[in-house]
Amino acid sequence: MRVSVLGVGMIPFTTPGASEPYDVMGEKAARAALADAGIGYDQVQQAYVGYVYGDSTSGQAALYGLGQSGIPIINVNNNCSTGSSALWLARQAVAGGEVECVLALGFEQMRKGALRTVWDDRPQPMSRSAATMAGIQGADEKAPFAAQYFGGAGRTYAERYGTRPETFAKISVKARRHAAHNPYAVFRDPLTEEEVMASPHIYGPLTRLQCCPPTCGAAAAVLCSDDFARRHGLVPDVAIRAQALTTDTPSTFGEGDMMKVVGYDMTANAARSVYESAGVGPEDVGVVELHDCFTANELITYEALGLTPEGTAERFVMDGDNTYGGRVVTNPSGGLLSKGHPLGATGLAQCAELVWQLRGQAGARQVDGVRLALQHNLGLGGACVVSLYEKLT
Repeated sequence: MRVSVLGVGMIPFTTPGASEPYDVMGEKAARAALADAGIGYDQVQQAYVGYVYGDSTSGQAALYGLGQSGIPIINVNNNCSTGSSALWLARQAVAGGEVECVLALGFEQMRKGALRTVWDDRPQPMSRSAATMAGIQGADEKAPFAAQYFGGAGRTYAERYGTRPETFAKISVKARRHAAHNPYAVFRDPLTEEEVMASPHIYGPLTRLQCCPPTCGAAAAVLCSDDFARRHGLVPDVAIRAQALTTDTPSTFGEGDMMKVVGYDMTANAARSVYESAGVGPEDVGVVELHDCFTANELITYEALGLTPEGTAERFVMDGDNTYGGRVVTNPSGGLLSKGHPLGATGLAQCAELVWQLRGQAGARQVDGVRLALQHNLGLGGACVVSLYEKLT
């Protein structure tokens, strides 16, 4: 059964301490998506709500502001891929015929500073990943743990293919250039390559301006069946043509490769499944929102998604094939690096951007003539969601 994206909505992302409470942000994003869809909350039959840092039933706290309709509200936590995991569950519910109209919502109210462990009195869910990383490259008590993972992966790639530090920096410059036209983005001021390289060193090839900021925000999407849209006189513009959620395989922990530790194989497996299911290839995609939590991850993800052959990511960047006028526009929103990364909201913000692109509603960020759009959202621990959207009209 075809599943369409009937409406999307989000609020401007902000830095920690500058946002409204999570329940207010979530309610606003949900209202925006419902208004965009042209329906009321009373027509929603289920809701999947994603967040990472929050107590149980925070999803109910956000949606009860819309009304207490009695529908199932399922709270979702899948690390940084939480928002797209909620979207995946919502699509499954409609595709399986269980319901006809579902809301997917994601939000995050983050604290300042690097990500850190909340619970220190029980086994850590990423202990296997941490042990694998330490066995490959050791542990640096001074560097943020996420930067050690992705910076280590970037260093592995650079050593394997001779990639220059400036190539990673160019990705940050591109992110700011794209975000300049996005009113929802946290950082919209331009950067130069020299500024990126001169910012404090964090780990591996990464400097501070190559790391996404902690962010607060919310985003949402309404999904529906064709029958639902028809009965209510609605004409969807965009459908989810294919989607895959993958988790780690033995290669993550058993091959001594930091690129695989941070999900390269999860991404490649999910992308392969999506392309095969949709009957298309990466060459058919015109715009991509991918998980650029660090410049290093954007670089290696180009290849994991098949956007450029293995070992050619540096040339892909240097030739401008990752931006307007090139082969495929990556992160027209500014991505996590510039738009921001409120963990639970990120996947749904990516969805919103791609729906706007396919509708032709992206303003100065618009990619011309796009009919297929690809989304990639990654969480260590681990889970990866790849989604392919298609223009219907």
